[in-house]
Order: sequence, then structure tokens, then C-alpha cells
Amino acid sequence: MTVLDPLEPQLDPALAGLADAILIPPFPGAAAPQWLLRALGRGLAGVTLFGANVTGDTAALTATLRDAAAAEPVIAIDEEGGDVTRLAYAAGSPYPGNAALGAVDDVALTQAVYAAMGTDLARLGINVDLAPCADVLAADGSPVVGTRSFGAATPLVTRHVAAAVSGLQSAGVAACAKHFPGHGSTGEDSHLSLATVAGTLAEIRLRDLPPFAAAVAAGVVAVMPGHLRVPELTGALPATLSPAAVTGLLRGELGFRGVVICDALEMRAASTEIGIPEAAVLAVIAGVDLLCLGRDTDEAMYHAVRAALAAAVTSGRLAGERLEEAAQRVIALRARLAADRVTGAANAAGAGSAAGQETGSGSGIGLAAARRALRRSGPVPASLADPLVIEAEPAENMAAGRFTWGFEPWADTARIAAAAGDGAADALLTTAAGRALVLAVRDASTALPLVSAVLAARPDTVLVEMGVPAWTPPPGTAYLATYGAARVCAQAAAEALGLA
Repeated sequence: MTVLDPLEPQLDPALAGLADAILIPPFPGAAAPQWLLRALGRGLAGVTLFGANVTGDTAALTATLRDAAAAEPVIAIDEEGGDVTRLAYAAGSPYPGNAALGAVDDVALTQAVYAAMGTDLARLGINVDLAPCADVLAADGSPVVGTRSFGAATPLVTRHVAAAVSGLQSAGVAACAKHFPGHGSTGEDSHLSLATVAGTLAEIRLRDLPPFAAAVAAGVVAVMPGHLRVPELTGALPATLSPAAVTGLLRGELGFRGVVICDALEMRAASTEIGIPEAAVLAVIAGVDLLCLGRDTDEAMYHAVRAALAAAVTSGRLAGERLEEAAQRVIALRARLAADRVTGAANAAGAGSAAGQETGSGSGIGLAAARRALRRSGPVPASLADPLVIEAEPAENMAAGRFTWGFEPWADTARIAAAAGDGAADALLTTAAGRALVLAVRDASTALPLVSAVLAARPDTVLVEMGVPAWTPPPGTAYLATYGAARVCAQAAAEALGLA
């Protein structure tokens, strides 16, 4: 007997099937709900996993998802290493992020780190990584993208994006280059508002497009357009909803033939004014093939999007051929993922995680990369007497969320809001009297009152920058730059200070 979902609208079966074929909704918790398993059984493309989904036995969860699906499902996750990690957000990533890899500038190392991440994902049954970021960072170190970028030089980012794609896909995990046509020169966060890419279209072609072209040349399986406005190209629309950006520039000019996966449609830049279902329809019209709905959407929204897609075809707004084309691309992707799982399983069986399960003992490619990325200047001491580490917590980055970072495993620490200002530092400076003092920040430029107050009162402070080192400290400051706040980046800095 067929079990009907009370939330499910009754749709034309053919259109409902096509809509299911291009959706990867989220779900709450570490166990798959029954509505999702039923949807997978009738043809839902797959799921997007977030931090709350991977707090239990992730391999068992993904096995359950596969068992429910008639064919290999898309099981996607944002696992960038560094500050943006889903698998290790509770402990901090065992891999440095892109900024650290760009600072080292060894493409073989980047490829090896991404192969290690891919092996970890494949072992857990995850087959699509929504990475790497292919954004070229603005010269001022824009905090919107920050350490998620390989750097501010287009050639640097270009070669490392290609290496990252090759590394992930060598492990049997599909890569997805993002955020087309480039989020590195925006002053706004597209989670919060429509972000405009700085520069003319000609400048964007020279600055931002080469990394995406390199990803395409490297055989990247997927590309993610961002909710980014390029006035000369997209008009008032974000790239996600713009045929000129997706069908014209990405597919036409760059020649991309793979799957276009949209950024989360719940982000305000895409759906604040029109709603998620309408944003989904416009995205497919623009040329998007696979729809990611976002962490905080629910079963009711999944059904609303299905209904909106079906209604758009029925009304003639969305050509049925376009929906069929998207579904066929996703079906082909799922067939490839099934074949590539063999590669991933072989890699996972043949080697332990290259990150190393014993990072405290110094093993693992992630820690080795973080050590190579560490930069120091000024009179950095080799050891510290009775140290106190003050950690300046910045405003939450929507992509990274609140993740574990800092020196707590190796030293006595105290946490303060980065925007607290100079007065808030007084109590901590009193506590640190007679002790060696370390100030760790994740973007000194956003904590200047605090940083200035601490350095003025205690010029012997060791300043550790764990974001993009875009701000230059006063001459004579003992200074370390880790290029990220991953656990291994903190460990590398702790080792340099004799704490670990």
C-alpha cells in the first residue's frame, strides 16, 4: 500500500519526478527522516549534508540514504578545510584552508591535501564536495571570503584551483568550483544581501574567470554560481538566476558541460524578495541543474519547490525541455558518482586518513602543510613563561558558522569579542600581569581598537593573526600569521611558541 505524505501536494507524476530529479534538500539531525527516505525511493536526486547531520555515525547515515534510493544519490557537503568544515566543526579541521595552501604555493601539496580530504569524504560515503572556492581575494583581504580563497593573485588562485579539483576527484569525490563568477571582490556577504562584484565585466574576465576556466580544463564535475550581481552581465539579478551568467558566460564562453549546482536558495541574496520556490524556478530557467535549498529549509519547503517547478512548466514559464535537460545532467552525474565510488572505496581501504589521526604527534599532511604556511616576524620567542592566550572572537561568518578554534588544547585561554574595543581589554590585561601574553585574532582589521590597546599596554605581546594577514602590525611586534584558524594552524603556531 502506498503511504501518502500529508505535506505532499498531488502533482502530475511526470513533472513531480522531474522536479525530484534536480533537488538535494537538507534534513535535520543525524538520522534520515522517513519523508526523505520515501522521496529518495521515488527519485529524489539526493541530499545536502550540514554540520548537524554528521555528528553521529555518518557512514551508517549515508548507507541508509543509498539503501533508500534506486540509484546512487548525490550526497553533498561543504568541506573546504580550514575555517569551513562540516565534518570537524566541533574540533577544528585537520586540514589548513586555501589561504594557507596559497601561502605555501606548492601545487603538489594542494593536490595532496585535497586528495586526503576526498579520501576522508569517500570513506564516509559522501560523494560531492562543494569545494574548492575559486574566488580571487580582493587586495584588501575582504572578510566575506577571507581565508577560503587561495589568495589575491589570479595566477596563484588559478593553479591551485586546478590542483584542488584534481586532488578531490582522484579520490572519487566530485568537486564543485565556486562561487562563479567570483566572490572575492564583493563588499557584501551574499548570505545577507545581494553582493555586487567590483569592476567592469572586462576586469572580471581578467581577474575572476581564469580560476573557473582552469577548473573546467581540469575536468571539474560541477560549478556553483554565486548570488552575485555583475551589473554589465546580470543586471539586477544574481548570477544564480541569470541566463546571461549561467547559460551565456559559464556554458557558452567557458564551455562548461557538467552540472551547475546553485548556492543555497535560502540565502537572502537569492530569495528575500521573491521567496525560495520562485528563486528555484528562475534558477532552472537560467540554466542551473541541481537545486540546493539551504540548511534551514524543511520538508514543507521541499514540497513547495517541487510544486513551483511543476506549476512553472504547466504555465509555460519554464520550458519542459529545460527541466528535462537538467534532470538528464543529474542522472548522468549520479551514474558517474556510482562509478567513482569504486575509486574512493579503493583509496579509503588502501590508506588511513592522510590528515593523520594523531596530529598531536606531528603526523599527517594537514599539519605538515600548516607548518609550512606559518609566517613569523619580529622577536617571536621560542618559549613563553606562564602564558595567557587572549582569543578575539569575530562576528560569525555565515559560511563557517561557529566552529572550534584557538589554543585551548595547548595553553590557558580567555575569549573576548573582537569588536569589544579597548576598554574591554583592561580586565584581561590585569589577569595577564606577570605572564607572557599572546593575542590571537582572526582578522586584526576588524579588531583594531582591541589590538591597539593590548599592544600599547603590553608591547611584548605576541600577536597571532589567524585570518588573512592584511593588516601590518607596528614595527618590533612579535607576530605570527597562520593563514587560517583550523586546528592544525593553531597547533603549528603553538609549536612555534613552545606551547605544543
